[in-house]
Amino acid sequence: MKILLKNGRVIDPKNQIDKCLDVLIEDGKIASVGKGLPEAGAEVFDVSGKVVAPGLIDMHVHLREPGQEAKEDFVSGSMAAAAGGYTRVATMPNTKPVVDNAALVRSLKRRAESEGIVHIEIIGALSKGQKGEELAEVGDMAEAGAVAFSDDGHFVDSARLLLNGFDYLRSFDKIIINHDEETSLVEDGAMNEGHRSAMLGIKGRPAVAEDIAVMRDIMLAEYADAKVHVAHISSGRAVDIVRQAKARGVKVTAEATPHHLTMTEDLVDFTDTSTKVNPPLRTKADVEAVLEGIKDGTIDMIVTDHSPHAQEEKDREYIYAPSGFPGLETSLGVLLTDLYHGGKIELPFLIERMTYAPAKIFGFEAGSIEAGMPADVVVIDTELEWTVDEKAFYTKGSHSPFAGRKLKGRAVMTLVDGRIVMRDGKVVE
Repeated sequence: MKILLKNGRVIDPKNQIDKCLDVLIEDGKIASVGKGLPEAGAEVFDVSGKVVAPGLIDMHVHLREPGQEAKEDFVSGSMAAAAGGYTRVATMPNTKPVVDNAALVRSLKRRAESEGIVHIEIIGALSKGQKGEELAEVGDMAEAGAVAFSDDGHFVDSARLLLNGFDYLRSFDKIIINHDEETSLVEDGAMNEGHRSAMLGIKGRPAVAEDIAVMRDIMLAEYADAKVHVAHISSGRAVDIVRQAKARGVKVTAEATPHHLTMTEDLVDFTDTSTKVNPPLRTKADVEAVLEGIKDGTIDMIVTDHSPHAQEEKDREYIYAPSGFPGLETSLGVLLTDLYHGGKIELPFLIERMTYAPAKIFGFEAGSIEAGMPADVVVIDTELEWTVDEKAFYTKGSHSPFAGRKLKGRAVMTLVDGRIVMRDGKVVE
């Protein structure tokens, strides 16, 4: 099967290409990139005025398998990913049961290959049951195909366990992804601690809890000469801690979410639990610092932290509702609207943070538009205006702080291994 994408603005961050070119796809691979490529035998799509880029990569999603399929599963989650322009996602292990052994990793990889319409990577738990008491079978899971390890949703309270994990995983060249909030400072907190939380009467989660945790984990990684990745960074001071660590050569990387790049605690409304996230929405100064961290390279990638919940779970009092919302289908639109069209970041750089950067850090053959690469490609209409309708989501989660919002820019075609899986907003199964 041959597909020719003609006259698009090809943005390939790996090779620093940004020009109008054709892209020929054949047998699941990118066959050629250039001007005036022959159309013979190919299904031709004129993508004039649109961007052709590597498929988006999200290293932080919650697809809820195994055990919580009522919230999301590999089918609905991968459809949501395709709709949002993502061709590869990595699912976190805080499931029921927790993904903490090689048998589960192998089972989930087989299911991902058979049920997912995008590439689904498996992240294993760092500790058994994510209890933070005993190291999980990380070596066996690495050999079974786990791409990284995390107790996401929980801070690893034991410095000894984390250090053992760093030491052990160094030989497998695997990264530990850490949810960084000092547990004793955030218990029962539901939003950022400060004036806004006091006014609303909601117990807060102070930013210093994140700062302390990030500092400790970086120091342990530095001591072990190991890799550490800071999940969903939200505090301005934490960003600076990462910046200083990188300057002295620590093997630290970091990620940020669209909501921590564009939303502040002022949007928290105790009647709308879609704004309850973990870590919480923070101050305007924090948002500006996170954006600056993206721009200067301190923060390496943008992830969604896609976290769907059953509607009845979110329809509760703010303090009792679970944290998170589904983000795969709104992420690109929000970032294009607020950051690119808002004049805060250039489009090639934004795409690099969502494609080549995570591919390079986690070792995927992805994130580039060049001959010989797997044809994981997204076509983006940066000028397309649309309104977020949570009832039209492919994800099972229907709660979003962006519901009803008008956005500018959207993925209009997604190809995985050269096969069209989404076109004009509709997923092709």
